[in-house]
Amino acid sequence: MTETSPIILVLPGGGYSTLAPHEGEPIAQWLRAIGWRARVVAYPVETRHPAPLIVVKAEISAERAAGTSIVGVLGFSAGGHLAGHAALALAGEERPDFAVLCYPVVTMLAETHRGSRDQLLGLRPSRRLRRASSLERLVTSDAPPMFIWTTAEDASVAPADHSYALAVALARSGVQHDFHVFEGGGHGLGFAEGIPAAAWRGLAERWLEYRR
Repeated sequence: MTETSPIILVLPGGGYSTLAPHEGEPIAQWLRAIGWRARVVAYPVETRHPAPLIVVKAEISAERAAGTSIVGVLGFSAGGHLAGHAALALAGEERPDFAVLCYPVVTMLAETHRGSRDQLLGLRPSRRLRRASSLERLVTSDAPPMFIWTTAEDASVAPADHSYALAVALARSGVQHDFHVFEGGGHGLGFAEGIPAAAWRGLAERWLEYRR
């Protein structure tokens, strides 16, 4: 089988209820411009776990079957949760080789970003299900490298608490990661143009050079 060039699968945010356009194709276009194959995965929304994860798993498996040796995922908000879930819950060839998480929803144990939790797990999920879908609880020493960024003013996802919890779990398990918290900007920023958080793109580009 001929090896296919590396790819990054883009997972837009939208609270598991929609797919945000500005976190989809524009991001894939940027990744193509810096030398990656990239495409947006229209994972199912307004549906329950594990449906979104099953779709991402199938997309990764299809890339492996086509000869793609390096498959990364990049997601925003709820899409960041899904990207992280794929990186931490899947195994073997179904697991992505790295993940870029942009202001991700991380834990399902807190009340923050309740809409994402309600859409994915239902209105009264068991604590066991909430734990099983909380990224900080899924980290193991063999997890793939991660790039994470958020802002200190992201009130939608618990002023950066989600991302801090994940970064601590990665550090404790010795997992390679790059973690950035920018001083302002809120949630749902996409490229974050015109504010300090816009620096995430340059930082991510350099980090991605080591993932090929």
